[in-house]
Amino acid sequence: MSAGIGPEFFDRYIDRTGTSSTKYDGRKAMFGQPDVIPAWVADMDFAAPPAVTHALLERAGHPVYGYTLFPDSLYDASVAWMQRRHGWTIERDWLVMCPGVVPSLNAAVMAFTQPGESVIIQPPVYFPFFSAVTGAGRKLIENPLKYEHGRYSIDFDHLEHCAKNARLLLLCSPHNPVGRIWTPQELVQLLQIAERYDLMILSDEIHADLIYPKNRHTVLATRAGSENRVMTAMAPSKTFNIPGLNLSMLIIPDKTIRDAITGIFETWHVSASNPFSIAAFEAAYREGDVWLETLCHYLRNTRDCVAAFLDEYLPHIRLIWPEGTYLLWLDCKAMDMTDAALQQFFIQQAGAGLSPGILFGRQGSGFMRLNIGAPQQTVMQILENIRAAYPASQKD
Repeated sequence: MSAGIGPEFFDRYIDRTGTSSTKYDGRKAMFGQPDVIPAWVADMDFAAPPAVTHALLERAGHPVYGYTLFPDSLYDASVAWMQRRHGWTIERDWLVMCPGVVPSLNAAVMAFTQPGESVIIQPPVYFPFFSAVTGAGRKLIENPLKYEHGRYSIDFDHLEHCAKNARLLLLCSPHNPVGRIWTPQELVQLLQIAERYDLMILSDEIHADLIYPKNRHTVLATRAGSENRVMTAMAPSKTFNIPGLNLSMLIIPDKTIRDAITGIFETWHVSASNPFSIAAFEAAYREGDVWLETLCHYLRNTRDCVAAFLDEYLPHIRLIWPEGTYLLWLDCKAMDMTDAALQQFFIQQAGAGLSPGILFGRQGSGFMRLNIGAPQQTVMQILENIRAAYPASQKD
């Protein structure tokens, strides 16, 4: 169903207004005005793979939408995808279907820590990592990423200090928002610390398929020492632009860990089973390879265009070079604005709805996150708007 897809597939503008889209129909609530170009919510403006649309239409053709089991074919497609795309041989029994990665973060916190115990996060990081900890009455330990020479890395010395007093680490891999893909060496060092201090790890790898050409993602759970302490969160939702269907999976080799997680979901009485999410999930993993490969090349080209534009016209905005994700982390400190002023500049002067960096922790102060999961002309229009607005703002 995806044969023949080229870059023109992703160049096509699709009007999402009036579809109850958070990204578009939520602009006024988020930014105070309804006409900014939205580049905030982490979904894309591209049509899902044709195979997904076909599967949904086919399932909708059956007029009964009752309670639904997870079919064997869904597990088979997931196992095959992990082998084919990540070289990871997993077993069906390791899979726990979940109603999203964010609920999985919360379930891990509830399953492996007690009230008052500590959980480590590595900011600047996706903001639900914070609330998953604090909302459950657990203590938050921050192990900030090191930002040196325009690149982020893990502060392992500080992580070792943090691990002495913690039970769980929430890892973001690839990292949102900074775009790092952790190397095998970094992952091994992480696991060595976890083993020394009996630290559990929930590895959020929802962006693992969105890797720029010439880069390679390594699944943490494929490294030695991960077997009894790592839970891997994966989903086709970001990969194939189907996050509204709310289905993800946890891959957990250890049965004791798996039982603890499923026990939490059972107490919440939350089911991930939905006839449409199942149909889309399976179709994406079975037939989405060509679509995904074309997408990653398209995103690479957009990233490179953004980098060239910033270098030539907006040198006061520094792109933190991303290795994965469709989210660009922009260092705007040279614009010399407070976070509030920076956000208002992008909204009111540039008409651009980006995510403020401070949302991802205090380490994000002075940064903005730009979602480039849109037709390239849309992304470049945002940059043109910023270019036109910034000189005017300097005269005020």
